[in-house]
Amino acid sequence: MKHKVLVVGGGGRCHAIVDALSRSPKVGKIYCAPGNAGIAAQAECVPLKETQTEALRDFAKENDIDLTVVGPEVALAAGIADVFKAAGLRIFGPDKAAATIESSKDFAKRLMDKYNVPTAAFRTFEDYAGAVEYVRNGKFPVVLKYDGLAAGKGVVIPETFAEAEDVLKDMLLDDKFGKGKVVVEEFLTGPEFSFMCFVDGKDVYPMAISQDHKRAYEGDKGPNTGGMGAYSPVPLISDEDVEYSLEKIMKPVAAGMVAEGCPFKGVLYGGLMKTPDGVKVIEFNCRFGDPETEVVLPRLESDIYDIFSAVSDNTPMPEIKWSDDVTIGFVMASKGYPGSYDKGFEIDGIEEAEALGNVRIYHMGTAMKDGRIVTSGGRVLMVVGSGPDLKAAREKALKAVSLIRCDNLFWRNDIGWRCGVS
Repeated sequence: MKHKVLVVGGGGRCHAIVDALSRSPKVGKIYCAPGNAGIAAQAECVPLKETQTEALRDFAKENDIDLTVVGPEVALAAGIADVFKAAGLRIFGPDKAAATIESSKDFAKRLMDKYNVPTAAFRTFEDYAGAVEYVRNGKFPVVLKYDGLAAGKGVVIPETFAEAEDVLKDMLLDDKFGKGKVVVEEFLTGPEFSFMCFVDGKDVYPMAISQDHKRAYEGDKGPNTGGMGAYSPVPLISDEDVEYSLEKIMKPVAAGMVAEGCPFKGVLYGGLMKTPDGVKVIEFNCRFGDPETEVVLPRLESDIYDIFSAVSDNTPMPEIKWSDDVTIGFVMASKGYPGSYDKGFEIDGIEEAEALGNVRIYHMGTAMKDGRIVTSGGRVLMVVGSGPDLKAAREKALKAVSLIRCDNLFWRNDIGWRCGVS
């Protein structure tokens, strides 16, 4: 029997999840809520927002959905897994309590501190005056993190006290991201990498690692974004680094969540850094990363439906196999992103680009207007090339990028530069 699956979300990450599910012989019908113009080619899009948890539950019941897979953190933090489980529905994703590892950076830091997981030194503040005084007497640059969810924009790294003062004012006095605390961290140096794992309580199953590029412009300049591109695997990170990260970071955190009474079931994302003092945690997320998912899942050779089912049903995990192929993706974003930007610009050339072969184009922020694909978000497309090595994959992806035509998109040409291929 072919299964019906509902994917909750509408960005590039969810397009990659839908794409992976479409390769499963066990999956028949795929729905996606709300989806986007690209997802619509592989799934039936449903006009429901990610946070409409009760409406999504009702849709799943009415349409006999066998499994729901949650993409974005906002849905998980809103408790969608709790709502579905209370109705006897199968869902892949952590419950609201476990999602706190992302929805509260302070919770994550205290968890790491308690279970001896290596991370940057930190202090948490609710009052502006105390935070300002602490930062004034500390070292620069410093890392300031809004405690709650901020759509990937709640982390700022001021170089001077004046900058830090302004950021703290935004976060603690003006409530730019809402009412909340601020975590002040020491600044760490070294190459970052993303380590996502399928987690079922204490059982942790690693995915292929990846590295994304957060800054908006080439040379790692400009403001932080949700990610301007990524590649997998990461030659700068050794097998020993990955093994250490699994045994000393991901597994202890999973075990710690169980011990704290909030066992994690879903994808645990570790944003890690290889510092001169060893691998340390920068952040945790409670779901697939974006844009990392777009370069990791194309390398998955196993049936992702079986993996999702094993976690949601607490049954034995099948063997998880990864391709030796290298993948690299370039985000094409609206001009002005991550600040204000205009929408509604027509996009041409996507079919030509996909026809090159060894190219996947994931839609991050697109919509249909009068039968044409148009821009509808800050990050618009993720163009992913694959090949036997990073150079070949990069050439393929950039060739595809060159075929896509739109008046209001920009991208970084230097994704993967740390490996000497830009």
